[in-house]
Amino acid sequence: MAELTPEPPTSPRRGRGRRPADQVRAEILTAAGGLLLKEGMAGFTIEKVAALAGASRMTIYKWWPSKGALALDGYSSVVAPTLAFSDTGDIVTDLTDQLVAFVHLVRDTSAGRVISQLIGQAQTDPELAAAYRERYSTPRRTLAVETLTRAVTRGQLRADIDPESVVDQLWGACYHRLLIADLPLTEDFVRTLVDNLVRGLR
Repeated sequence: MAELTPEPPTSPRRGRGRRPADQVRAEILTAAGGLLLKEGMAGFTIEKVAALAGASRMTIYKWWPSKGALALDGYSSVVAPTLAFSDTGDIVTDLTDQLVAFVHLVRDTSAGRVISQLIGQAQTDPELAAAYRERYSTPRRTLAVETLTRAVTRGQLRADIDPESVVDQLWGACYHRLLIADLPLTEDFVRTLVDNLVRGLR
């Protein structure tokens, strides 16, 4: 399985000068994302992140109220570049590119195992569930809705579509195959998914 490899922090550690707050925060996120993808939630602790980032637990808790919040922000920081929404001017291309990137991310890297663990644990951990919605799923959903709304404005999709439902139909289908592997999550699947759905949306 391929691995996402966040760039390791390159700044000085403790004892070699005070680092700017933005730099410390960025290094904590890099450490959190790297640790999460390597060890999953089972091996993810505030103490390990603090040691990797050369930061104190107090500093981490100043920005993140819980382990789950830090884990979600770390995960987001690592996967965001891969899952960026393009704006080519063609909604079919934009949706297909994003969903294909999603497939490769969750199928071919440890990110798929991690996000499955986070979703699973969130079912019995209200604090993690809230962090998941606030720090990952809602921001991702907002980006998708903006992409669909832009396509409506351009006349590429019907004016009466419900973008929120479309997001559930597209990404919900992918998460279903990720979490309940009755059938494989493949590029062909997402291309067919987009083609089938956009026919109706037009």
